[in-house]
Amino acid sequence: MSNTDATHLIAIAGASGRMGRMLVEAVQAAPDARLAGALDIAASPAVGADATAFLGQTSGVAIAADLHQGLKDARFLIDFTRPEGTMAHLRVCRELGVKMVIGTTGFTDEQKAEIEDAARDIAIVMAPNMAVGVNVVFKLLAQAAKALKEGYDIEIIEAHHRHKVDAPSGTALKMGEVVAEAVGRDLKECAVYGREGVTGERDPSTIGFATIRGGDVVGDHTVLFAGIGERIEITHKSSSRATYAQGSLRAVRFLAHQPHGLFGMDDVLGLK
Repeated sequence: MSNTDATHLIAIAGASGRMGRMLVEAVQAAPDARLAGALDIAASPAVGADATAFLGQTSGVAIAADLHQGLKDARFLIDFTRPEGTMAHLRVCRELGVKMVIGTTGFTDEQKAEIEDAARDIAIVMAPNMAVGVNVVFKLLAQAAKALKEGYDIEIIEAHHRHKVDAPSGTALKMGEVVAEAVGRDLKECAVYGREGVTGERDPSTIGFATIRGGDVVGDHTVLFAGIGERIEITHKSSSRATYAQGSLRAVRFLAHQPHGLFGMDDVLGLK
């Protein structure tokens, strides 16, 4: 195998954003990866600039608004953007045979169905959180919920920076799904997303969500199991987006061996 064959040729969506820049930097630092494309919206002032200029480097990869141009040399796309952008990227990736790592959240059921359909042709890792630690927490939550399904009220509290546009976070919703499945409930039926006024006593069959937005919080998540006389809290705190970037690179390495199919980070990490 040549060095070129061993190198993962990766494009980054939203390359001039906070997460995009973190991903570009991670790809540049990885010995088995090379930046092969960079995408951003046509209105971005970064379009046409070198994707690594913010690092004081020259990669020869210009940020492109044209998806075919930005993806023509890539074998993988890492996408942490917004649902409408990711869906546009998905269609071109399917056409070109480019595998995807999707960290975008806030998809509708119809959009999720389209992603599942595309996975018949290309390999995709989709997860609401790419951090390795968060995905270990998902596993811990399933075990805890099975043991604490009777006599404990379940609440999920999440905090993110002021710029986040969806709530609750995709990670919080995934935590709710994991817990609900473990205790034999349907999250769509038992989730409570807001409380105000005279709400009456808490229904013990519900799973509550509380959302905090402010400042530059990268991402904090706590699942609280509140019983009589004790509380168990399982918490994950992200202090840097670097954790998401490193998890994304692990997902790329996993996808290199998959011809098609839809996978999660539990597949990538061998947690199933």
